[in-house]
Amino acid sequence: MSPARSRRTARWSPRPTREAPRIAVVLALIERRGRLLVCQRRPGPNLGGYWEFPGGKREAGETWEACVRREMREELGVTVRAIREWDRFSYRYPEQRVRFRVFRCALGAEAPRPLAAQRLRWVSAARLKRYRFPPANRVVIERLTRRCPSRRAVV
Repeated sequence: MSPARSRRTARWSPRPTREAPRIAVVLALIERRGRLLVCQRRPGPNLGGYWEFPGGKREAGETWEACVRREMREELGVTVRAIREWDRFSYRYPEQRVRFRVFRCALGAEAPRPLAAQRLRWVSAARLKRYRFPPANRVVIERLTRRCPSRRAVV
């Protein structure tokens, strides 16, 4: 038997494997005076009390941009003037696989309010690591701090 064939056979399993569900999520980077908006999740079993970038799950048939607009309206009570894709990545949690798209957004005239979050805070990129974020959000934080070595966040 050739080595290539034995490797293929070694991966085969007679048990059916259950693939983790996949979901699509948008994250919004909203900047004001060199600081980024972060939201603290309400207490609860699913990462309660953690900080995160505003955003949420994309609904079936929804475009990424429409999802950003809907999530900002639902979570922060704001409209979004400009949306530009900044990054995309995937992250695997034990129970699910998440595909992220990160957008840089400019807000309309309204001030953000914590409609779906416990608290909101404006934080410089350099200070984001002081907050407890879900593991997937840490990917964005690493990229922000690598791209923005100064104290100011230029997204």
